[in-house]
Amino acid sequence: GEDEIQQLQKALLDYLDENTETDASLVFSRKFYIAQWFRDTTMETEKAIKSQKDEDSSEGTHHAKDVETTGQIMHRAESRKTFLRSIIKTAPSQFSTLKMNSDTVDYEDACLIVRYLASLRPFAQSFDIYLTQ
Repeated sequence: GEDEIQQLQKALLDYLDENTETDASLVFSRKFYIAQWFRDTTMETEKAIKSQKDEDSSEGTHHAKDVETTGQIMHRAESRKTFLRSIIKTAPSQFSTLKMNSDTVDYEDACLIVRYLASLRPFAQSFDIYLTQ
């Protein structure tokens, strides 16, 4: 679910933050991931709302159900954005006190987390279609 993905994202960001002293490029990577996840949330929300509006115009009978679903979509998106904003606003010195389970994430775990999160992206999910075509 969403909570598990946020925990994985936080673990990856913790790992990147811990290792910025050894590799300065990790600072950029950390900021890139935060920005990309924020953008993904915005794009997913826009797509979901657009599909809800398209269903409203074609059917028109399930309006109350669609409004509830749109509200849920907006609530979920706002909770994701709040999570990402809290990470952005946290200073690096404060971030080390907020770490959870960061000592269990090593390089191999970080690579695995990145692969899993990348597999959830639309391009990775449609890669087989591109290959068959």
